[in-house]
Amino acid sequence: MKRQKRDRLGRAHNNGYQAGLSGKNKENCPYQNVDAKSEWLGGWREAMTDRNTGFFK
Repeated sequence: MKRQKRDRLGRAHNNGYQAGLSGKNKENCPYQNVDAKSEWLGGWREAMTDRNTGFFK
C-alpha cells in the first residue's frame, strides 16, 4: 500500500514538473487531494526554477 501511495505522489510531482516546463500556470493543478496537490506544486516550482536559471529552454 505504501508503495502505491508513493508512486501516485511521485507521478503527481512529475506531472507538475512537466506542466511547469511547458509554461502552464500553477492554477491549472488537476489534483484536489492535499498531498497530491502539494507534490504537483512542488514539481511545478522546481520546473520554474530550472526554466528561470536556463536549465531548460
